[in-house]
Amino acid sequence: MFAPTMTPYEAVHADPDGDATVARLALTASEYGYDGLVVRNHGDALTDSDADRISEEYGIDVVDGVEIRAADPARASGFVGNHRDHRTIVAVHGGSVEMNRFAVEQPAVDVLAHPMVDDGDFNHVLAKAAAKNNVHVELSLARVLRSDGGERVQALRDLRKLRELLGDADAPFVVSADPRSHLQLRAPRELRALGEVLGFDPDVVETGLAAWGELAERNRERASDAFVEPGVWIDEE
Repeated sequence: MFAPTMTPYEAVHADPDGDATVARLALTASEYGYDGLVVRNHGDALTDSDADRISEEYGIDVVDGVEIRAADPARASGFVGNHRDHRTIVAVHGGSVEMNRFAVEQPAVDVLAHPMVDDGDFNHVLAKAAAKNNVHVELSLARVLRSDGGERVQALRDLRKLRELLGDADAPFVVSADPRSHLQLRAPRELRALGEVLGFDPDVVETGLAAWGELAERNRERASDAFVEPGVWIDEE
């Protein structure tokens, strides 16, 4: 078991979604100073035994997650129901207005992933819904890190807008570089430096990286046989 912590986690796409195995990503993440790795493939997930084995080998918490990608909210709703009891972290692939809205209105969803991709948009109504339902909205640094020219300028604008909306609504958030390879991983200090360039408060990136681990800890506790509801536990002594 990993003790409660305010330490950095990264959320990744591993093979077959990405270009590196979970083990290779875990090795690099541990070398870069991460304490945890959330594997959020579209559908394919780690088995508990694989996660435990890799965690023990590399000294890093490996969290079984999923990023649901669906054509419409109706299909996404079914996938959320299917995965909620079996995955520690459930994210929804955002971008379209309808998928962004669906995700932030579902308390069963942990994270709305990259809501600004593919010309996606986000507004104060969605930010308030995310705050109400405790859905963490991702501040994805992927486009800033891996694009250039006009696309990078637009990504910077989108991130600043998104951060302002989330701050005004006091909505929860996570931060990630969304790597699909160990070569795309960036150390927490590099992401903090990027956050400063973006004009974020110094603790925004640190808080967002730690939030992945806090979500994993919370959901593991809720999966415990001793858990009844928030604040209510069965005394097993």
